[in-house]
This record gives sequence, structure tokens and C-alpha cells, in this order.
Amino acid sequence: MKRSRINEIMAQADEMIRSHGFTLPPFAYWSPEEFVSNKVRAKAVISARAGWDITDYGEGDFDALGLFLFTLRNGRLSDLQRGGGMCYAEKLLISEENQISPMHTHVLKAEDIINRGGATLAIELFGSDADGNFDETAGGTVYCDGIERQFTPGEILKFAPGESVTLMPGDWHAFWGEGGAVLIGEVSTVNDDLTDNIFRAPIGRFAQIEEDVAPTHLLVSDYEKWLA
Repeated sequence: MKRSRINEIMAQADEMIRSHGFTLPPFAYWSPEEFVSNKVRAKAVISARAGWDITDYGEGDFDALGLFLFTLRNGRLSDLQRGGGMCYAEKLLISEENQISPMHTHVLKAEDIINRGGATLAIELFGSDADGNFDETAGGTVYCDGIERQFTPGEILKFAPGESVTLMPGDWHAFWGEGGAVLIGEVSTVNDDLTDNIFRAPIGRFAQIEEDVAPTHLLVSDYEKWLA
């Protein structure tokens, strides 16, 4: 992805987020230079990989296969492993109309996916085999706003603003906006985007960046280069 396109997506996403009455935290608006100067104070943000995240999954067609994310807070795996402390994470996501976030599951992370506003959120679901692998013949059980619901293999559930679904490890899912862009909330156990996204297709989690202009704000994938 070109950096100029990423900068545009950031500005558009911030406008949509604000239109739904939500404001990102102050560090979201730091310039790269401000982030560098504040990196000691912001070490918890950096280690948690909180911040801007825009991906085309390495496929080069963000409008068709892509996702905007902002990690607001993220806990510590060590806390999750010992069963106490900061065991949670929270994100905002934006799916554009018919923009696919491809079929995947998680090994550790359980997550509530919430339609926070905008259009309809569509989620396609499959279950797993006994080893947790994708199984096109398997359905399963999810909880929609706390209410148990069975799904058949490949069933597409649709969620209006305010509605949600709880997905557990082994629930394979793909999602997109239907009828327009949708603002999505994600509340989960500790999030690890480096190792805990298991995709059905052999694709990447992060975009490859073409630096045609300077970044407006850093992506989480920029931290290693800029803030080491």
C-alpha cells in the first residue's frame, strides 16, 4: 500500500469514528516525531502494539480485501497465562461495504464483535475439526448478545447497530460491511496480531508499505523501525 493512501484512510476513519461520538486517545494524533520524543513515556503503548493498523493482507487491493483497525488497549500475555491482571483488549475496526476481512480464527483470543454504528455487519461462520483446523462441513454455537445460537457451515449472520456476537477460538469467521461502512467494536482477551491470526488462505496479516510520502501517524507495524 502507498503511504499516501494509508494517510487518507486514517483521516477518513477518524472522521467516521468521530461521527459516531467516539474520540481516539491523544497518542493517536501524535506525529511520528512526537511519538519518537515520547517513546519512553509511551512504552506501554508500544509494547502493547496499540494504535493505528491498516492492512490489505499483502494482496494489494484494500477496497476488496482489507480492514482498518485501531487498538485502544491491550493486556499482557503473562497476565493471561497466570489468570489475573490485564487480560483484555479493545479495538475499533471499520469494514467498508463488501470489503472482506478474510476467513480466519484464533488460537488464544476470544472476542466480542459489536456493531457500533453505520451499516449492517455480515459475518460468515464455519466450525473446526478436532484439531482446530477449518472444516467446511462443521457448524457450531455462538452467542449473539448473550443468546445462544446454532450456525450451519458457511452461514452468514447479520448484525444491526448495537448487536454483537461472541466468537471463541476455533470459530472460523470472515466479515464485511453490507449496505455501507460499519464501525465495529472488538472486546477480547489479550490480542497478539503477530502470531494469533490463523488464516484459511496463505496471506499476510500486515501491508507492505510503499513510502511515497511521509506518514501522518505511525502504524503499529512502523514501531520497530521508528521507535527501536
